[in-house]
Amino acid sequence: MSWFSHPLFLPSLIVGVTILLWATSLLPEFITALLFFTVAMMAKVAPAEMIFGGFASSAFWLVFSGFVLGIAIRKTGLADRAARALSARLTDSWLQMVASVVLLSYALAFVMPSNMGRIALLMPVVAAMAARAGIHENTRAWYGLALAVGFGTFQLSATILPANVPNLVMSGAAEGSYGIHLNYVPYLLLHTPVLGWLKGMILIGLICWLFPGKPHAPRELTPPPPMSADEKRLAWMLAVVLTLWVTESWHGIGPAWTGLAAACVTLLPRIGFISGEEFSTGVNIRTCIYVAGILGLAIIVTQTGIGDAVGDALLKVMPLDPQRPFVSFLALTGITTALNFIMTANGVPALYTTFAQSFSDATGFPLLSVIMIQVLGYSTPLLPYQASPIVVAMGLGKVPARAGMMLCVALALASYLILLPLDYLWFRMLGQL
Repeated sequence: MSWFSHPLFLPSLIVGVTILLWATSLLPEFITALLFFTVAMMAKVAPAEMIFGGFASSAFWLVFSGFVLGIAIRKTGLADRAARALSARLTDSWLQMVASVVLLSYALAFVMPSNMGRIALLMPVVAAMAARAGIHENTRAWYGLALAVGFGTFQLSATILPANVPNLVMSGAAEGSYGIHLNYVPYLLLHTPVLGWLKGMILIGLICWLFPGKPHAPRELTPPPPMSADEKRLAWMLAVVLTLWVTESWHGIGPAWTGLAAACVTLLPRIGFISGEEFSTGVNIRTCIYVAGILGLAIIVTQTGIGDAVGDALLKVMPLDPQRPFVSFLALTGITTALNFIMTANGVPALYTTFAQSFSDATGFPLLSVIMIQVLGYSTPLLPYQASPIVVAMGLGKVPARAGMMLCVALALASYLILLPLDYLWFRMLGQL
């Protein structure tokens, strides 16, 4: 009976059932999120501001504003105009088309700090490009392109320090716990060759294999019309938003609040771009609730102590041994992967980094290297719910859960079987281990 009386039993049960329902898709994701909110409040496992903390997070509002801006980009014709420029050059073959979308999502990470912002910007453009190349919605080929945006944006951007929320959490935790300041260029050099370039090539290959498509080059019968007044106004507004996103470090206004301000302008009567009816039909509230649920779950796990308990248990059972460096490297990646199931990618670095000194003592690895090893684990989700940007891309592209899970598992297997040993060798070549 001691298990049932333990203070972590009830929150752990609620978290475990929620994760199981998301992982198996027995219920629609947003219903599972609503059930999580309901049961957690009724059981009083945490204060309401924690349980509903996802609604207060910047990630939630980036998702919301991304939907609004996406509607405007499509309605004004700006998406089709951008797609027309891209599709003329990038749709000669399916491999070229998939590779160009992945590369575009990765390249944009160097100038835009927000995963959600990049997905919101890219998805309507890629959708229009796909339509022009004969790739229609609700087909396997379209699912592949939508997932290329989500996976390329989240997984590959982990190699660029300021381009990914988990990276920023790790950087803050390393500085707060140990006074270690992570630098842009050394971080890029350590992670880009394996987790950027090689992983990108594997991702392209898997999408082409799992989601085959046959694009055809668009036939331009008429030249594009000149930009309308609405297109010009929206283009200028997006340019301002993009500039504010890129210069966040100067003015200190987060991407979420810049995006929300742009969404408000988009919705204003007379000077905006979309009506209330278009807003109500175009904004996917289901995905917004799902994202809030994921973020709330991560907060509960951290604040109730579930994460600490799991971390302590993993530290005791994992084979960390200075005499077997590769096994230790494997075990540390395994710890990150296990934490990803209960804390999701945004929450993993906050907990893992606090244990880094213990891991360093147990393995003999330098502290900075132990902190860096987690990147492969948290940037390689086994299931879509572990990475909210992938969930958002799937929501925007109307990708079924089964398709996202299939690519998640395939890319994770390839990453652990092929990239993990190469990552270990690259760490050793750079003198990190």
